Amino acid sequence: MPDADDVRRIALSLPRTVEKERWNHPTFDVAGRMFVTVPDDGTSFAVRCPKADRAELIASEPDKFWVPPHEAHSSWVRARLGALEDEKELYDILVDSWRQAAPAEIADRHLP
Repeated sequence: MPDADDVRRIALSLPRTVEKERWNHPTFDVAGRMFVTVPDDGTSFAVRCPKADRAELIASEPDKFWVPPHEAHSSWVRARLGALEDEKELYDILVDSWRQAAPAEIADRHLP
């Protein structure tokens, strides 16, 4: 089962990623734009998710994805680390969020 250390390791492996502390927990930025954070007790993480896709994602896997009430108006979703299938799924989720935050010239040049 992936954990918060895996989130950090994978996030930092993505091009132009830097770690910053915000709200007393780790966050990860690409080219100055946040794409993942590990809030609270490290059992979940938050990533970018287009609002148009979020409801369907949560409805399809409610044990894995959710949005806390204070983030309802944002374009973010949380995922429970314990509900992920493996590190590949974690990697795919983080890359998707990274692509949403990265400028096109960086995303297109660095990842397939």
